[in-house]
Amino acid sequence: MLKSTVRALQSMLDRQRILTLAVQTGQGPYAGLLPFVPVADRSAVLVHASRLARHTQGLTAGAHAGILVHEQDGPDKDPLQIERLMFDCTVQPFERKSADWEAGRELYLARFPDSRITFGLGDFTLYRLQFVAGTYVAGFGRAMDIEPQDIRRLAEPA
Repeated sequence: MLKSTVRALQSMLDRQRILTLAVQTGQGPYAGLLPFVPVADRSAVLVHASRLARHTQGLTAGAHAGILVHEQDGPDKDPLQIERLMFDCTVQPFERKSADWEAGRELYLARFPDSRITFGLGDFTLYRLQFVAGTYVAGFGRAMDIEPQDIRRLAEPA
């Protein structure tokens, strides 16, 4: 993967704030929209979601989930040229008040300070969605696979 592509992926994860989450539930496939924060080495993202929401049925330890992050559409843009990034992820729920939960909470609150109230609600859980592999689409006809070695490169300085 080219250095310019690594920088584009880093930028996408750093500047976008919402992802589409696709999971398998007992009722079938389901998609939800969630705020996210990339972890420091950009090998995963954190989402904070209520266990009352249908999409959290698919966020069990070790489960696979799909995420989609994309640039914003607009009337002056060609929808086929919208930059997008998809990852297959493994799910890791954090145990409340664990060291991982505390560190993840601080990272999440740094990006979304207004979400402080939800960390006090008992039905909300913090999840790590660890990237396994993915696809990056820079525009129409410009798609490429993201392999595990490419994910490791996301930690490189921009």
